[in-house]
Parts: sequence; C-alpha cells; structure tokens
Amino acid sequence: MSRLFFICYDKDMKFNYDWNLKDGYPAKGVKAHHHTVMSTFACGGGSSMGYKLAGYDVVAANDIDPQMARIYQENHHPKQFFLCPVKDLLERDDLPTVDVLDGSPPCSTFSLAGSREKAWGVEKKFREGQAKQELDKLFFDFLDVAEKMQPKVVIAENVEGIIRGKAVKYVNAIVARFKKMGYNIDIFLCDGTNMGLPQMRRRVFFVANRLGKHLKLSFNEPPITYGQIRRSSGTPLRTLPYTTTQINYWHETKPGCPMGVFLAGAKKLALDKVPFTVASSSMLYDALECRTVYKEELDDISSFPHDYNYLDASPNYVQGMSVPPVMMAQVAYEVYKQLLSDE
Repeated sequence: MSRLFFICYDKDMKFNYDWNLKDGYPAKGVKAHHHTVMSTFACGGGSSMGYKLAGYDVVAANDIDPQMARIYQENHHPKQFFLCPVKDLLERDDLPTVDVLDGSPPCSTFSLAGSREKAWGVEKKFREGQAKQELDKLFFDFLDVAEKMQPKVVIAENVEGIIRGKAVKYVNAIVARFKKMGYNIDIFLCDGTNMGLPQMRRRVFFVANRLGKHLKLSFNEPPITYGQIRRSSGTPLRTLPYTTTQINYWHETKPGCPMGVFLAGAKKLALDKVPFTVASSSMLYDALECRTVYKEELDDISSFPHDYNYLDASPNYVQGMSVPPVMMAQVAYEVYKQLLSDE
C-alpha cells in the first residue's frame, strides 16, 4: 500500500537550528538508539547530521563529487565512504548491513524552477569532476541499491516538483517498484517552516519500510523569522565591495522580494518573514543593511552547525545541495519512534 500526505502539523519535539558539531550527538534530550544508516548522494552531510541528531549511527556514505567527499569526511569521519556514482554500488561486495538507507537523488530535473521535461532523459553533470548521468534515472539506481541492501527502512528526499504535473508518472513508477520489493511506501510533502527550520523549504519525503507498518508525520513548530536570527555582526560571506548595481537594487527592493533580473538568485529578506530557500546558486541579502547575510545567519537558516568546516567550498553551495539537518532530524526521529523502536 502507499499513501500521500500533503499537510504536516502537530509536533511535540524541537531540534535546535543554532548548534555546533562540538556539542556532540544526539541532540539534547534525545536517546541514542544506534540504528544504523547509510547515506547516498550525501553531499555535505545535512541528512547525516539529521540522523545523528535523532540518535542514529551513520556508518557509511556515498557521493560522486570529490570535493563534497572531502568535505563530508572532514566533518563526519564515516567508517566507509564510497566515491562513485550510486549505480556503481551495485558492483561492490563490501556494503554495510544497515537499518536505514538514505538518499537525495539530484532533483533539478523535477524542480518547478527548472527546465523539467526538457531535461528528462538527457545525460548531464553538475560540474567538472563528476561523471555524466541521466538525473531522472538516479532515483531508480537508488532503488536498485535498496533492493541489493534490503534495509528495514528506505528514506528518499526530493523537490516538490516530483509530485507535480507530468512528473507524477515517476512517482507512480517509484511506488510500483517499492511494492514489488516488498515495501510499504508513504509519501509526505513537508514544510520546513513547521519543523523548526528558519527557512521556507518544501520537500517531498518517500518513506518505505518492509516491517508491515505505515508512518504518520505531523509538525507544528512555530515559524522562525529572519528577525529572530538576525545578528548585529558576524562573518561576511562576501569580501569584495558591493557594486553600484547591487546597492541600487538593494535599496529599490522591498523586504521579502527578489532583487531584480540583473541579480539572478538574489533576494532581500524581511524581518517578519521566514527566510527564503537556500539554493546553491542563490544569495540572500539582509533586510536593514546592504550586505549578504552573515555566515552565522546562513548557518542558522539551514540549521548547519557553526563550526562546520566547508574547506574550499562556499557555505551557500554546500547548504543548498544538502538536506537541512533539523528537517531530516524531525523525520528521522518519527521513523525511529513509529517504525523502528519496537520492531
């Protein structure tokens, strides 16, 4: 059976968006139950941090990007890391036995802001150093790995666009594949603003299990506005002087709005609103000063730890390509409580 849920409300627990790696895992007040996880498409490890905050042990990870692999290993020190396309995992005989297989297959081909249908079936790579892949097939490569590993639970995160328009055919195929593999599947559209995340981030979570159970998700954390996390000083993300064009557009833009066609991806935050989604190519500007948000503010918006080491990558890129830790922690905690705690 499969079920699709669009509204997520009523939650009795909160994970803190303002934290440090040195604080340790799990989050305060959460029991370490040590169910094991392997994370694929791990990028900077946003989902891995979410699982660990929720009491899991993340024992292995996979990504295709050498830079992200270095950053992941620097911050997470996994027992195993597989630097390869996810489909290459099918040829390995050293994959761990885990309770949960996690993955966030690249989602640009399903994004409502992207080219969508025109990109389906086209080989593509995000940047140099990566092999070419047909991005709309990666979810099914991930399912092949799930079938090989047979975890108790499979969790996959994707953009809202995967359940919209013609992309629904992919969802139907995914559901059919899970059923064929013997998994119950529930699909949730979750909103970060209800999950203790200071960010307008709507994401779809596929949660499948072969324990004969179904999951219910409900979140009702109060919205966290930019005014609540704004700082009077911090570490600038931008060190070069602001151009006249940037300054003019900042002054002309109302808080809570995009900053014009000449500043693609730039948005001006509003003190009384939840911050915009952090994307790898976007840039968020302060509401009161002509500046980008401070690194510490951006960390809060994405619930990344302040002592996370980004090495040679920009915080904006790593966070934009990762699942926000608090968002993943909320889902992972419910998976433990409802599916795994009395298995």
